Amino acid sequence: MIRPILSTLIFLTQLFHPGLIQGDIVDSISTLFKSANSKEISKSFSPSVELTINEEEDVYTKAQAEQILRDFFTKNAPVNSTVVHLINTNANYRFGILSLSTKSGKFRVAITLKKTANTFFITELRIEPDK
Repeated sequence: MIRPILSTLIFLTQLFHPGLIQGDIVDSISTLFKSANSKEISKSFSPSVELTINEEEDVYTKAQAEQILRDFFTKNAPVNSTVVHLINTNANYRFGILSLSTKSGKFRVAITLKKTANTFFITELRIEPDK
């Protein structure tokens, strides 16, 4: 009687492990890229973001980065976004690469996230043409 309950509890603790839940942030961001939702993406920006789009690189405030990303989506309407690579082996760091298909071409998106106060924030975002 106790053995099935114990097995169930162990399963549930593994299911709701914080590392697994937070590892999905790159998947969530990929979905937001597919829907061109710069406003929701910017909620994950750190106060300053190193942003590179088509070789134009600078550090921007959260609001500036959102506007630049919105302009990118206006010029490059997304069709699909998939996670190509994910590094989530460090509890305080995430890195993901997305393949972003747009009406005007294909792009490679690299996202670097760092944990602050138990939440991951995007510190670097690179969008470049896929080669």
